[in-house]
Amino acid sequence: MITNRTKAKLAAGEAVIGCFNKSTDPGFTEFMAMSDWDFVVMDGEHGLYGPAEFANGARALELRGVTPIARVNTNEPSAILRALDAGAHGVHVPWVNSAEEAERAVQSVKYGPRGLRGLAGNRSIDFAATADTTARANAETMVIIHIETGTAVDAIDDYLDVDGIDVLFIGPTDLSHSLGHPGDKTHPVVLEAMDKVAAAVVPSDKTLGIFTATAELVVEWKAKGARYFTAGVEGLLKSATDAFMAQARN
Repeated sequence: MITNRTKAKLAAGEAVIGCFNKSTDPGFTEFMAMSDWDFVVMDGEHGLYGPAEFANGARALELRGVTPIARVNTNEPSAILRALDAGAHGVHVPWVNSAEEAERAVQSVKYGPRGLRGLAGNRSIDFAATADTTARANAETMVIIHIETGTAVDAIDDYLDVDGIDVLFIGPTDLSHSLGHPGDKTHPVVLEAMDKVAAAVVPSDKTLGIFTATAELVVEWKAKGARYFTAGVEGLLKSATDAFMAQARN
């Protein structure tokens, strides 16, 4: 059965750090898991993950004690179901623009009585569909809702009343695009919107999450109250490679 170490750390008031991974190669995913991440997000929105890839990625991450989380490509019950049945311990749900849409995501993640997730024997519940395994799955699975549009920012207070959301997650790049400043994540309008989200979420029972491309941003946003951080493996590799080449060719 799922033991969600990332969720346990958040419940204990700790911060957690993870990384998005677009590569569906389980060998590379296992290699990533050796770098002390709390979790790795297998990317089914901007990457090529499907149910089979989620299952293989989850096995590789579980082998190293890292929480496997899936970013699904849409807020649809079937997409969320297949990622969780494959073994993801939680889902990032993109393009959620209202409390009603957030409630739909929660219901897709949770079995009854809280939700409407379809029930069948699968690896996430040890192929045993019982009241005990469904209750355990409901307790261990995570719901990470993306706040990445101006509409979502305006509705942020409404999200706080949705039971079952673990993390409200700022996506700065998409948010900058939505607010009319594509890619400019330091534009005053974008920063103001992110601070508005933080001001609402940090005092609540939800965790504030954000994509942080650098360690400096992790430190900055930790000071603002965020406790769920993600980087992107491609950006980290590019930065390290560029620094290596600049020094090696000097």
